[in-house]
Amino acid sequence: MQNLLAEIHPDRWTFLWDALSTISMHLCAAALILVVGWWVARRVARSLNRLLARQSRMDATLRPVICDTCLWSIRVVSIIGALSQLGIQTASIVAVLGAAGLAIGLALQGTMQNIAAGIMLLLLRPFKVGDSIEAGTGTVAGTVEEISLFTTRLTKADGICEYVPNSALWSNSIRNYNRNPTRRLDLEVEISVRDDVDQALAALRNLAVADPRALQKPAPQVMVARFDDSTVVLNIRVWANIDAFWDMRWDLARQVRQTLNNAQCSLPVRTRELHIVQSNDADESAATRVTAAPKASVQ
Repeated sequence: MQNLLAEIHPDRWTFLWDALSTISMHLCAAALILVVGWWVARRVARSLNRLLARQSRMDATLRPVICDTCLWSIRVVSIIGALSQLGIQTASIVAVLGAAGLAIGLALQGTMQNIAAGIMLLLLRPFKVGDSIEAGTGTVAGTVEEISLFTTRLTKADGICEYVPNSALWSNSIRNYNRNPTRRLDLEVEISVRDDVDQALAALRNLAVADPRALQKPAPQVMVARFDDSTVVLNIRVWANIDAFWDMRWDLARQVRQTLNNAQCSLPVRTRELHIVQSNDADESAATRVTAAPKASVQ
């Protein structure tokens, strides 16, 4: 081994040392570019977020998307700069990124769908930050807190945070409860079939008109919805602004019972008549007792 080392020309040692030094310098430079690029991207994204937050005309829906785009743009530039320090040409980088993008796109089709759905949600704007929405069959519902390229963050009515994939929102019907300034309140009330229906309608109509939160155009309506068993179902329809909708609903539901009592309308009790007939000769006496008994009521 010593003889082999002795046969190596000193110029070869110098060449190896220079090559290792050059490679080490390029590796250190690439690592430094990545570290500095990540740090700069994070600082720029935070500064841009604070700057946009102070702008009153800046939509809160677009702010996180703009910050994320700026963040990853700087990171991609830093990655390309680090690869160029290793001697990789730009054309090779583009080819590798294209092939990698195609492979990743095929492997992560669901993620790509979320990105496409997020872009469509941002462009068409079926809802914005602060809107109360419900999607699909009602399993997804809450107040929109943030819209990103992959998910939408909601706060449910019970205060629980929920992250919903954008594709789940885009592929279903979306109900936006804050888009229109007014909303109709439908409240069903039951009275007995023995009560005066016209008197009950007049009393409920006066109750709805007297509420200051009820809009007069369209005017409040009270009508007979249907007859159900031994009850009459009345429907109160009142239009209100969305900010006063729920308060008016709870107040009307609380005042309806007292209003009907003042109108001499009783609380309905659902009853059904049950007739039992037994035709077996062996149980003739039991059948006689059942048929002879008064009508039974099941409440």
